[in-house]
Amino acid sequence: MEKKYKNKLDKIVKEIEELMDSVDDLDSKAEVINTIRDKLHRLSPFSVNPVDFVRWIRYEKVKPNDYNPNIVANTEMELLYKSVYEDGYTQPVVAFYDDDKDEYTIVDGFHRYSLMRLYKDIYNRNKGFLPVVVIEKDINERMASTIRHNRARGKHQVVSMAKIVFDMLKNGWSDEEICNRLGMEPEELIRLKHISGFSKLFEKVPYNKAWKTTNMVKLEKEWKEKHKNEKGFEYE
Repeated sequence: MEKKYKNKLDKIVKEIEELMDSVDDLDSKAEVINTIRDKLHRLSPFSVNPVDFVRWIRYEKVKPNDYNPNIVANTEMELLYKSVYEDGYTQPVVAFYDDDKDEYTIVDGFHRYSLMRLYKDIYNRNKGFLPVVVIEKDINERMASTIRHNRARGKHQVVSMAKIVFDMLKNGWSDEEICNRLGMEPEELIRLKHISGFSKLFEKVPYNKAWKTTNMVKLEKEWKEKHKNEKGFEYE
C-alpha cells in the first residue's frame, strides 16, 4: 500500500476507534459497526457477494421461515454447538429482511440461529447478537436458495423438498425454471411432483413414468442432450 493511502487509512481508523469508545450502549455499537460495514460494502469491488457485508443483528429480530422443517439430529446439534463454542461463528445466518416488520427471515442457518436459543453460553458470549448476511429475493427465489444450500451440504428431506417444489409450481415457476434453479434432473422433478400432488390425483396408483407431460418429455430430452454435449456421453 502506498504511503499516502496508509496515512489516510490510519487517520480514518483512529477516528473510528474514538467513535466506538464514545458509544456506551451495545445496540448503538452494533449500529455503528453495521453502518460502517454497509458503506464499505457499497464501495467494495466484491459487493456482489452477500458475505461482503456481515451485520450483527439482535437474535430476537431473526425468525425461522415457514417452509423448511429444519430437522437435525441431537448428535449433529451437539457437534455444531461444540464447533461454535470452540471456534465462534465462522458462518453467518443467511436471511431476507422484511422492512415492514423490521425482521430477518432465515433462508439458511436455522441451526446456527437455534444455538442462541438452546445454549445460554453461546447467547451470552455473543451478547444476544447473530452474524447475518442478507439476500434480496422473492419467496420462490428464497425457497430455491434454501434448497441449494441444503443440497450442497448433501442434506434435504424428500418430503420437505416435494412441498417446496409444490409451492414453487403454485407460485408460477415452470418445470424448466425449477430444474435450472435447483440443479435438478427432470426425472427427480417428476417424482417430487408425484409425492407432492400426483398422489392426490392418482390415488392407489404407484409412480409411473407415463405421467410425464409433453413439457416434461421435452425438458428431459433437452437435459439429456445438454449432458451429452458437456460430458461426451449419453445421459442415462
